[in-house]
Amino acid sequence: MKKTLFLLSLILTLVISATNSSFAQKRKKGMSSQAKGAIIGGAGGAVAGGLIGGNAKGAIIGGAVGAGGGYIIGNESRRAKEKRARANRKAYRSRKNYHPGRL
Repeated sequence: MKKTLFLLSLILTLVISATNSSFAQKRKKGMSSQAKGAIIGGAGGAVAGGLIGGNAKGAIIGGAVGAGGGYIIGNESRRAKEKRARANRKAYRSRKNYHPGRL
């Protein structure tokens, strides 16, 4: 029972600290995809590590590994989104400069 309570409080602390830091930056866009990935991965890793390891040490290790993995996945997601946006801008500019009747 104590382990479950500890894991839940650890997850709640991670979520609250991550949302508070995003508001402290006063960004209009909200949290980055890296931060979202790290929070989700850290929470999932902490739960999985606590269940598999059966103690707080497993939860901490699982949370750290999950947060790292989530950050990497969020970063790749952001890069792919930016690449699609660049391709769309390039396609728009090429259509804008295309005049079929002119030589």
